[in-house]
Amino acid sequence: RLSAPTPPEHPKASFSTGSGFFVSTAGHIVTNAHVVNDCSTITVRPDGAVPVPAQVLAKDKTNDLAVVKVQGPVENTLPIRASVRLGEGIAAFGFPHTDVLATTGNFTLGNVTALAGLRDDSRYLQVSAPVQSGNSGGPLIDGSGNVVGVVSAKLDAIKMAASQGDLPQNVNFAVKAGLATSFLDANEVPYDTGALGEKLDPADIASRAKKASVF
Repeated sequence: RLSAPTPPEHPKASFSTGSGFFVSTAGHIVTNAHVVNDCSTITVRPDGAVPVPAQVLAKDKTNDLAVVKVQGPVENTLPIRASVRLGEGIAAFGFPHTDVLATTGNFTLGNVTALAGLRDDSRYLQVSAPVQSGNSGGPLIDGSGNVVGVVSAKLDAIKMAASQGDLPQNVNFAVKAGLATSFLDANEVPYDTGALGEKLDPADIASRAKKASVF
């Protein structure tokens, strides 16, 4: 009696999502390294546009930064300001939980609550702007519309509650913009330098962030 061979099992394709933002009209996008790690293909959806293919130009796993590029030109970019003050008002834009939340992006407000991350890690800012899974790689923006950080992580509230007996609220982290500019300089990626200027209405900041961000 002959039996048919068992067909090979093909592994199911997996995917992850994250956020990013344009820093050059040539199509350079900053995001987190962990967003694009181990990806065989990368697709970027700019605001109001169809998804387009992108390629990784550079990654810095130590500082959780990456640059990907789509074919330019693009119209909207965000300038980068390499310093920020404790207590300064900031906003975060990104695409969290797009399976249940708005796929057009999410805008939240907060403040810089510490100039270092966990265990005084000087690479990070701690911020109170709420972020969720999918916000990673999105811009952290000051009151004048400049990027001052790249959203990277949030504190695991459940683990903290189990280990410390307390439920932390709005403890989130972003890679400092100074590290991002050094990374871009090292890889010869063009970007605009921003400065603190006229304070914008939050709705205007949200509009700028949305136009320059990608899913």
